[in-house]
Amino acid sequence: MKGAQGTSGNCRVHIMDSQRNWYLVLTKPRQEHKAQQHLRQQHFETYLPLCRQHRVRRTRCVEVTEPLFPGYLFIRLDTTHDNWAPIRSTPGVSRLVRFGSVPAQVPDACVQGLRAHEGPEGVHELGSDLQRGDKVRVLDGPFRDLEAVFLEPRGSERVMILLHVLGGLKPVEVSRGQVAPAG
Repeated sequence: MKGAQGTSGNCRVHIMDSQRNWYLVLTKPRQEHKAQQHLRQQHFETYLPLCRQHRVRRTRCVEVTEPLFPGYLFIRLDTTHDNWAPIRSTPGVSRLVRFGSVPAQVPDACVQGLRAHEGPEGVHELGSDLQRGDKVRVLDGPFRDLEAVFLEPRGSERVMILLHVLGGLKPVEVSRGQVAPAG
């Protein structure tokens, strides 16, 4: 039984076929998108799970979208009909992940589980690594370079921290991009 479902974005085409399985492709460093683009041009079904995270860049905390599993992407192949030879010579691809001479098969449930936890834009929203009581450094604004204690998130863009100011601890609400883990 074959069926198809398609949406735009992060390759949401599902072809139900008992001979098609997911495998893992090792990409060249930071070339996951390039590998995915070239594999799609060869009519392979791929899946590159993405996540949104906060990273410190030049003393500022910025939001970036990057692969959930850097250096890897999933490819769906038919073991009897697909020609696997072009995969390893595809730009951005290093090789198929193998255990000995057998390509590493990924259970459908694993890929379905990843897709089920994506946000509306096809991106995984990872929670903040900061926990209540963690030491943070203020990166920008009037409290720049001061250390504080993380209290709690205040929505998606703001956080509450405790600063040592004027001889005591004062709760201050700042932008999420203004703080990063101290260390």
